[in-house]
Amino acid sequence: MKIRTEEALDYHSQGRRGKIEVVATKPCLTARDLSLAYTPGVAEPCRAIAKNDDDVYKYTAKGNLVAVVSNGTAVLGLGNIGPHAGKPVMEGKGVLFKRFADIDVFDIELKTLDPKEVIRAVQLLEPTFGGINLEDIKAPECFEIEETLKATMNIPVFHDDQHGTAIISCAALINAAEIIGKKMSDLKIVVNGAGAAAISCCNLYIRAGAKRENITMFDSKGCITKSRTDLNKYKINFATDKEFASLAEGMKGADVFVGLSVGGVVSKDMVKSMGPDPIIFALANPDPEIMYDEAVSVRSDLIMATGRSDYPNQVNNVLGFPFIFRGALDVRASAINEEMKMAAVNALASLAKEKVPEMVFSAYGGESFEFGRNYIIPKPFDPRVLWYVAPAVAKAAIESGVAREKIEDWPAYEEQLKERLGLSKEIIRNMVLKAQKNPKKVVYPEGEEEKIIRAAHECYNENIAKPILLGNRNKIKEIIKSLEYDENEFEIFEPETCTRCESYAQAFFTKRRRKGATLKQAREIMKSPIYYGSMMCEQGDAEALISGLTTDYASTIKPALQCVGLKDGYKIVSGLYIVVTKKDVFFFADTTVNVNPNADELAEIAISAADIALAFDVDPKIAMLSFSNFGSSKYPETVKVSEAVKIVKKLRPDLVIDGEMQADTAVVPEILNDVYPFSDLKGKANVLIFPDLNSGNIAYKLMARIGQATVIGPILMGMKKSVHVLQRGATVDDIIHMTAVAVVGANNRRKQSIYP
Repeated sequence: MKIRTEEALDYHSQGRRGKIEVVATKPCLTARDLSLAYTPGVAEPCRAIAKNDDDVYKYTAKGNLVAVVSNGTAVLGLGNIGPHAGKPVMEGKGVLFKRFADIDVFDIELKTLDPKEVIRAVQLLEPTFGGINLEDIKAPECFEIEETLKATMNIPVFHDDQHGTAIISCAALINAAEIIGKKMSDLKIVVNGAGAAAISCCNLYIRAGAKRENITMFDSKGCITKSRTDLNKYKINFATDKEFASLAEGMKGADVFVGLSVGGVVSKDMVKSMGPDPIIFALANPDPEIMYDEAVSVRSDLIMATGRSDYPNQVNNVLGFPFIFRGALDVRASAINEEMKMAAVNALASLAKEKVPEMVFSAYGGESFEFGRNYIIPKPFDPRVLWYVAPAVAKAAIESGVAREKIEDWPAYEEQLKERLGLSKEIIRNMVLKAQKNPKKVVYPEGEEEKIIRAAHECYNENIAKPILLGNRNKIKEIIKSLEYDENEFEIFEPETCTRCESYAQAFFTKRRRKGATLKQAREIMKSPIYYGSMMCEQGDAEALISGLTTDYASTIKPALQCVGLKDGYKIVSGLYIVVTKKDVFFFADTTVNVNPNADELAEIAISAADIALAFDVDPKIAMLSFSNFGSSKYPETVKVSEAVKIVKKLRPDLVIDGEMQADTAVVPEILNDVYPFSDLKGKANVLIFPDLNSGNIAYKLMARIGQATVIGPILMGMKKSVHVLQRGATVDDIIHMTAVAVVGANNRRKQSIYP
């Protein structure tokens, strides 16, 4: 994937600068809240902790807080660029901790090259954090820093540059050896690189069964031999009596090559010289020691891994550190020891042998995976890694005696982990993945807008859609050129001059001639991009339409209704928002169109919303909302809601629905179970149908602004074709997400019906 410099800089600078923020987990809206959060109420947990120091884990965030600490001396492949330049990486590490394991992070950048100063600074941080992740500190200082901190601190300390790569590659090596039928103890291993990662990898391979005498290590000066006098105490452990003149000589007959150095140092001839069924882990990034295509072109019996996502068997540290810390924090481990690291290794190796679920295939464009030469370690976006690795690490901590808390109910712990992952938020990614399986032609009437062009470019490159831009051709091309995009990514049509205008005008006239339209008016109206785009959809020249970035809602809906119209059996068009909270996904409707729908219209809205939920693999549980609970207040406004429930049950007996009910009744299972056990709705509702536009519109906007929810939409329901309206001022990401929604809608068009 090619990322332009401007895009990367914009990503980090636009909106709230950087990638992280601190979010309060308790309310602080009233004077009472303030008194509880700070003085005088805060004195009570302070007193409790003063009496029992361990209560700091009970009353503060320490137990879920990790420090990512660096002095910027070995940042990625950039070298010693300093603490300021390294900060974006440390923030990024925090994002990964949160995204994959729900661990909070403060990044700590230290302005010092002195390892003793780093050590002292980190030691002083112990009261604040539950764990320390050392990052991008150069060797050999990183060894001294980690060793000293592990010996002097009572919380887990983990240098990911060393142990992360070691854990992931060790799991891969165990499985690769199994596939080729060789024992770890028999493997002849050549390692190019002798820094933190290489030393740690070799130590862990030995713990997994490899023999020290079978490992040959090279650094920038050549083979590490006992005759050399320039070796530090870490390298000398891998000094050999063998005197190889070059890496090429060392690789002859070897079973395994592990590259933790620089790109391009291994040739095809060196690969040819290795023993049968060779294993190559070329882990230099972004350019491996030898490119995958080059290596496999000369050895069909090769098992190869790299650090890159575009080749099989990616060794990615994100498979390790979030889940290792998750397990360590959850049992309040005082350290991350060798037993815990090996537990992570074995869990990853084991998971790679399990049947891969559909959701993982979807995450990688439908590609299938099965344990074998091209799949020896799990994929980074496999959510199962969390509940495989974290419990294994937690168990190892308990069994090795470094855990201060024990987990008794392991199945319940697994469920907690799944909840932490926030699988509900995967709906955004799943929309994109579904679209990528069958991308459609999507027309953008506002094709002259830079945001639209940026989003369309992204959709093309991510295989979400095939974009069609409408507007002045020269103006669009100028913007494309200024953005350094390839104009061949887009189809461009200029309605003012397009030859299709006449056929579209004739078709529009035929549809509207008994509703006051004349052919002359039709010809003129087709010069409008929104009408032109709507007729493209109607005539099958496009399969979806996205508009509304610079116009009001009605300006998109009216042309779409006139050109495309409603689906068969539908009487109204309605709008829905997907509302994603930390733990749940809700579908709100109608939020955009119908001011005061009657019972029949409410029923249609409910069915449409349920079908949208089904399209995104969510089992709909529909609550018809009101200010009344099951007839407790008899007013026309509540009666129509209860009538709508009856209509839905008659039209779609396959759907779970009940009402009328109040909002808290719908989303608090205890109320339904305890007070209304007769309800057909069990558990929490996820499709919420509002009695009028006032309530629906207010609700979704409050959730977006003060409810800390992500809202996706509006999704237009009831149209014959997949037509969707953007909010004014939508971001590029909003447009991309709506494009994915439109493509999924186009693919599911025939599946949605008033009737089952």
